[in-house]
Amino acid sequence: MTINPVYIVGAGPGDPELMTVKAMRVLKECDVVVYDRLVSDKILDLLGEKTEKIFAGKAARDHHMLQEEINALLVKLAKDGRKAVRLKGGDPFIFGRGSEEALHLADNNVAFEIVPGITASAGCGAYGGIPLTHRGMATGVRFVTGHCRDGVHLDLNWKSLADPDTTLVIYMGLINIAKIRDELIKAGLPADTPAGAIERGTTEDQRTILTTLKELPDCIEAADLKAPSLLIIGRVVGLAPDLGWYIPPMDCDVEAGQ
Repeated sequence: MTINPVYIVGAGPGDPELMTVKAMRVLKECDVVVYDRLVSDKILDLLGEKTEKIFAGKAARDHHMLQEEINALLVKLAKDGRKAVRLKGGDPFIFGRGSEEALHLADNNVAFEIVPGITASAGCGAYGGIPLTHRGMATGVRFVTGHCRDGVHLDLNWKSLADPDTTLVIYMGLINIAKIRDELIKAGLPADTPAGAIERGTTEDQRTILTTLKELPDCIEAADLKAPSLLIIGRVVGLAPDLGWYIPPMDCDVEAGQ
C-alpha cells in the first residue's frame, strides 16, 4: 500500500482568496481534511462533495480533539492510504502547532509537506489598515502568544517587548489582555501607545477598534470582541484611520460603551 504524504496546509486568516495556489491544489486532490475551528465555512465550501471532513476543534480551553489524538489520526490516515490534508487557520508554523504534528509524522515514518499560509498578523493587519512596519515608526515586529497553558502563568520577557520602536502582535490575547496591558506599562511602554484589536479579520464580519494601550482592555470589553481576535500595539496603529481600506476601523469610546 502506498503511504501518501500528509499536507499540513495554512488556510490563511479567513478570506478564501488569500489561500495559495498550492493550498487550493492539494485541497482539490485530497480525499480527507482534518480542519480547525479557525478555517472559515467559505473555505470548507471549496472542498469536493466526496471529501471527508473531520473537525478537530482547537479553541482556547475547548479542544474537540486533544493534540495527541490529532497526531495519531494523521498517522492513521496516511497509513490507511488516504490522501490527507491537515488544514489550519493562518500559517501552520506560527502558533499553529504544525511543527508538532510534523515531528510526530516524522517519528512514525510518514512523509509530509508544509504549505505556508498568510498568518493572521499579516492578513488582519493589512485588512485593518495597520502596516506592521513603517519607516520612522517601527523597525521590527514581535509575534507573541497571549495564551498560556493550563496551570501556567503568562510569563513573557516584558522588558524586551516594551520597545516603542517595535510593533507588538499578540495572538490569542483576549483572555489575558488586562495582564498584558499592565505588564507592558510596568516595563516602560507608554500608556498612550496606539493599540488596536481586529476581530474576524479579512472576513465580511471583521471589526477593528482603535484605542491606546491603557484603554485596550476596557475597549475590548465595551465592544464585546470575541475570538478570533488579533491585538496590535505600536505607533503603526495610528495609521489605520487613513489606511483602513476594507471595513473602516472604529474609535473606542469606553464611556459610551462603543
